[in-house]
Amino acid sequence: MSGHSKWSTIKRKKGALDAKRGKIFSRIVKEISIAVKEGGPDEESNPRLRMAIQNAKGANMPKDNVDRAINKADKEGANLTEVTFEGYAPNGVAVFIECLTDNNQRTVSNVRAVFNKRGGNMGTNGSLSFIFDRKGVFTVKRQGLDPDEFQLEIIDAGVEECEVEEEVFILTTALEDFGSVQKKLDEMGIEIENAELQRIPNDTKELGVEDARKVLRMIEEFEDIDDVQNVFHNLELTEEVITALEE
Repeated sequence: MSGHSKWSTIKRKKGALDAKRGKIFSRIVKEISIAVKEGGPDEESNPRLRMAIQNAKGANMPKDNVDRAINKADKEGANLTEVTFEGYAPNGVAVFIECLTDNNQRTVSNVRAVFNKRGGNMGTNGSLSFIFDRKGVFTVKRQGLDPDEFQLEIIDAGVEECEVEEEVFILTTALEDFGSVQKKLDEMGIEIENAELQRIPNDTKELGVEDARKVLRMIEEFEDIDDVQNVFHNLELTEEVITALEE
């Protein structure tokens, strides 16, 4: 878990969210589309759509954009398919890629090209199931909350881990407790900055700074592919690596 939350913190500090806002909006629109396709346009009865709308708010996506995405998906339907890819970056770092695509052949080609270009190997689906566990991860604003009191209250809803950072709490839940934690935060009036299902590595791999840079460069290239929604990895982001990235 630590590697993922540290990486999220780095991205916030470096302002990458602002730099890639257009890409983030595109990903949210796709997530809204697939959510509407699966469960309809009513967020009250569609948890996946509710999560996508919360993430849109967290990314400061205009409400008009959100409403247009919902209406378009409801009227036209979403011609999108969820696909995943698994493989290894150099030095044995595991990589799991989630995509939403309207052209699987294009997506496979683009993902394979990055693996080949950066010296990785694309594996078969299921080959990394022993490395990653699917968890719910919430990022919520501190909002002046007392960390001890907040953790005591939220743990009963199914939170497995609560990391306290300067501006936010990062909550990790079991997959089956995601909905109950989301409901509890709503009841408490807690503002959710981001909520998503992540693939958390149960074993991480530590590399030197230069080798880590190469892997993270590969991760960024995957993230730049239009069809890619999320990229997960088991690279351990050591203090040395984090310091080098912040320079």
